[in-house]
Amino acid sequence: MKRVLVTGGTVFVSRYVAEYYVKAGYEVYVLNRNNRQQCEGVILIEADRHQLGDKLKGYHFDVVFDVTAYNAKDVNSLLDALDSFEDYILISSSAVYPEHCTQPFTEETKLGVNRFWGKYGTDKIEAEEVLRKRVPNAYILRPPYLYGSLNNVYREAFVFDCAMQGRKFYLPKDGGMKLQFFYVKDLCRFMDVILEKKPKQHIFNVGNKESISVKDWVTLCYRIAGKEAECVNVWKDIEQRKYFSFYDYEYALDVREQYALMPQTKPLETGLQEAYEWYLNNQDKVLKRPYIEFIDKEL
Repeated sequence: MKRVLVTGGTVFVSRYVAEYYVKAGYEVYVLNRNNRQQCEGVILIEADRHQLGDKLKGYHFDVVFDVTAYNAKDVNSLLDALDSFEDYILISSSAVYPEHCTQPFTEETKLGVNRFWGKYGTDKIEAEEVLRKRVPNAYILRPPYLYGSLNNVYREAFVFDCAMQGRKFYLPKDGGMKLQFFYVKDLCRFMDVILEKKPKQHIFNVGNKESISVKDWVTLCYRIAGKEAECVNVWKDIEQRKYFSFYDYEYALDVREQYALMPQTKPLETGLQEAYEWYLNNQDKVLKRPYIEFIDKEL
């Protein structure tokens, strides 16, 4: 039985990773402050990752899944505290690519400030740099928008709410902006592939090969909720994030290297159906933003 460490383990991606590897029969340790309900089947190491002391001494992990590292300090603190491990996988972000670079972004695209993501992106760059320096054989994954069951971010859930309430949907401009997604289970499946094949390449863009326009995405979410979307196009000069789940920023990742190792990903409609079924019973677990209130007041 492999022993793995998951940083976090209580919210969305880190929780999904923890549950996924419990189901796979691994001995799963989670590292968090124990402020939220833990997954069934995990072993809790209760600590702040910046104040670990000797909490990890005496443990050997076959894999460290670092899902919650947002900056260099996060990575350094964990590496300083770890006793020994075999493999390390860091979940980074597509926010490391400057918006002005040629798209689709490849793994070789020069990293830098992205004006939409700001410090979040530059912090992720620094986290990557520290990890590559200290653990040269570590793997780094750069996803686009992650979605699926356990998603506490108000994205697909916002559209589901509008559909379930029978509301018109207020769509940015003509709805042509493209979004690229990746189902959280496919992220775990790709980590399985990495651990099995140990590819020479250590940095991967991950995501669905196909992007989707925001109009088609909204239409699909409504259909899954059993409704037909009636859209209102918003042409006013209003900050998009005040009434919609995404920045006014279209980008695409080149994911050919991922597909060379894992040719199949979950169809978006299937993934959204699973996300919808989870949301119906877990609406209280989503951090809702006041999009609907803003729409009713301003639009």
